[in-house]
Amino acid sequence: MGTVRTGGRAGRRRAAAAAAGVLALTALTAGCRVEPAGAAGAPSTPPAPSAPAAPSEDAGSGEGESAVPGPPASSRPPSPEPPEPSAPAAPDSASPSAPEPAPTPTPVAKTLMKTGDSSERVRELQARLRQIGHFGRGPTGYYGTTTEASVRSFQAKRALPSTGRTDTVTWERLLGMTRKPSADELRPPTEREPSKPDPRCLEGRVLCISKSSRTLVWMIDGRAVSAMDVRFGSEYTPTREGTFSVYWKSRHHVSTLYDSPMPYAMFFSGGQAVHYSSDFAARGYAGASHGCVNVRDEAKIAALYAQVKDGDKVVVYK
Repeated sequence: MGTVRTGGRAGRRRAAAAAAGVLALTALTAGCRVEPAGAAGAPSTPPAPSAPAAPSEDAGSGEGESAVPGPPASSRPPSPEPPEPSAPAAPDSASPSAPEPAPTPTPVAKTLMKTGDSSERVRELQARLRQIGHFGRGPTGYYGTTTEASVRSFQAKRALPSTGRTDTVTWERLLGMTRKPSADELRPPTEREPSKPDPRCLEGRVLCISKSSRTLVWMIDGRAVSAMDVRFGSEYTPTREGTFSVYWKSRHHVSTLYDSPMPYAMFFSGGQAVHYSSDFAARGYAGASHGCVNVRDEAKIAALYAQVKDGDKVVVYK
């Protein structure tokens, strides 16, 4: 038998090489059919998490991707919210409280008119008081005791301080209750109706003076030019009756017997004269003269004084 052994060895090498090729092909084919995770079969074990890399020195600088990423937003702890402002604490009752503001002072009423004043404003005051029954005579323009009493009465009835002086509060209240006085209300001819003229008064220029009506009427040829209230002497110093004439006029006369002023004096019988009297303007008929014929309206007697001449007739009768 002449079998060559070397040929058998070569055949075995070729067979081994062929088997190795089949195994390699099988491995490649199986590699193409790798199933994804979760497929049937035993689950694959997840890889263990690797330790985080140590941060570099420039981590957080925002440059590149070398900064270590933070945890997911869902896993981060919530940021603390700012506290809500609390209500102010109530003041401690033991602590001193702030001083209360001082009350605003009530304005002091300013005095506008008072006793002794003489003006057109006083005349208006008297006329307004007369409209509502607090002044029972014609306005004179002089603020005397009668006017003071009238103002005091008005104030008391309206719960105002009863001073008798006309202050801003009293005046404003009076203005609100009355109307503007007319010319006749400011200067009425007389407080009372003049008497029928004596026959001796119907001719010429005459100062016609009636004791019964307590009036003086200035007449020219039987026509009444003006009229005014007058008062006379007392029973101890009576005013003489009769027909006289003006013999002397003295604008700023002062009585040498009684040392009292007698402005606008027109003498007609001895020391008796027709003149203005501030006492008559202040007190009315509560007083009396020393025999003269007193006039209480200064404006009226001033106008009369300017018209009367020496020698004009004076008739005094009951």
